[in-house]
Amino acid sequence: MNTFQISTDAIGGSLGLSAAVATLPLIAFFIMLLGLKARAHTSGAVALIVALAIAIFGFDMPTGMALSSAARGGLFGLLPIVWVIITAIWFYEITVASGRFEDLRKTFDLLGDGDIRIQAILIAFCFGGLLEALAGFGAPVAITATMILALGVKPLKAATTVLIANTAPVAFGAVGIPVTTAGEVGGRTAEQTADIAGLISLQVLLIAAAVPFFILFILDGVRGLKEAAPAAGVIGVSFAIAQWAAANFFAYQLTNVVACIVSLGCAFVFLRMWKPKGVAELRKRMGIPAQEAVTDLSGSRIWMALLPYAVVTAVFAVATAAPKLFGFWKIKFAWPGLDGTVLDSAGKVMDTSFSFNVFGNPGTLLLISGLIVAIIFWIFNENGHYHLPKSAPLTKFGEVCSRMKFSALTIILVLALAYTMNYSGQTISIGEFVASAGGIFALFAPVLGWIGTAVTGSDTSANALFANLQVTAAERIGVNPDLMLAANTAGGVVGKMISPQSLAIAATAVQMEGEESRILKAVVGYSLVFLAVVCVIVFLMTNALGFLVP
Repeated sequence: MNTFQISTDAIGGSLGLSAAVATLPLIAFFIMLLGLKARAHTSGAVALIVALAIAIFGFDMPTGMALSSAARGGLFGLLPIVWVIITAIWFYEITVASGRFEDLRKTFDLLGDGDIRIQAILIAFCFGGLLEALAGFGAPVAITATMILALGVKPLKAATTVLIANTAPVAFGAVGIPVTTAGEVGGRTAEQTADIAGLISLQVLLIAAAVPFFILFILDGVRGLKEAAPAAGVIGVSFAIAQWAAANFFAYQLTNVVACIVSLGCAFVFLRMWKPKGVAELRKRMGIPAQEAVTDLSGSRIWMALLPYAVVTAVFAVATAAPKLFGFWKIKFAWPGLDGTVLDSAGKVMDTSFSFNVFGNPGTLLLISGLIVAIIFWIFNENGHYHLPKSAPLTKFGEVCSRMKFSALTIILVLALAYTMNYSGQTISIGEFVASAGGIFALFAPVLGWIGTAVTGSDTSANALFANLQVTAAERIGVNPDLMLAANTAGGVVGKMISPQSLAIAATAVQMEGEESRILKAVVGYSLVFLAVVCVIVFLMTNALGFLVP
């Protein structure tokens, strides 16, 4: 059987040259997307072709293996990522079709006294963080973007808001999978993995506290900061402190759940004592009708509006507590053309198998949750006042699939690109070149996670790509490997907003399909600023703030 071993200096025997060439697929993608304003799926296809050419002619990967690598990534893009996104949007559409979503909107009106800025923070940051904790894989962006759009926020601002909000919670998303992956791939013990979680909470502490202020600025500029800063401060600081406390002294897997509940609770108490100013003028500036008095919103209607998300929480909690209940049907097989044939740079066989938990993945759990919600809405329709047509689950699913076709293609192509770059050695070449910087590497360690997440759309995938590299580099420069693993994860947190996957999801949710480049321009500056903050914090933790590292 023919084998292929990754060589990080495959081009001209030079690591630097190999790394430079390996960046060409990424450069091609962003030139197409930003320079030529091509659609995201077209940009992804061009980048994939470039990556395949470099894999075959530059890194000497057999053509069949290169194509098989792309297919392997494409299938992962479809299952579970596209599947999760489709079911997340479908779940939201069920609540809209039932009429209950309007009551949820009115509930947020009660909390924010009609202040769209505060409502957007509660939805995108707090509620979105809870969805990130439960599902991840783009579900928070998909659901919260549609909710904020329904408030009357313009599509571009809605997309920008949810992408900025989906930062700090990412490291602990999907019950802490990114942290767990960093520990496992990096060869750390359970105790060391818990230390990684604590370090991450410190590295993203400032960003978690600051995100609500950025949301205010995005929605209403400096005036928004002046008028609603107290609420943003309470929500952001309470979230950051709770995230740090849960990651260090509780179960890191439930970090986001704790942080979101605490921040929502603090917001509820604070907003009963403090009222935002200039709400009427704000709504006029944003072209949103004046707030109607919420007089008909009973306790039972509020409960039924919140019920869908209580059902989601319960279903995911059961699936987490009893994995065998939903994990009895798993599809797993050796990938044709790659099984046992791809060796890493050390000569070890890489795991290229494909696995899919049919009932236990977030997408199917969202589907189950949606069906349960539909049944409850059919039964408790309050004498026909709320009516969910019997055909709604099926028709809405078809509508979502039709809407998602180009976004799904983008995601599939981008994951095909990521796996081609990974299995051929292109991603590792970039990583090793960055790590060769020596002691200054600590300053740039988060950049690897940022690149990995920007390419794959997943902090988990970025950790899978670079965890071993971070450990090796840490040992070479004499710092705690747990700190570098945390840095990789924290870097991924701020790279999520510019990933093609996230851009495609946001564009679809706010009905801006084909305008991903506009959204990218709106968020890339924030991503770079956040990355710089994380880099400086990590560097300080290797020096002046070393006492914070176990």
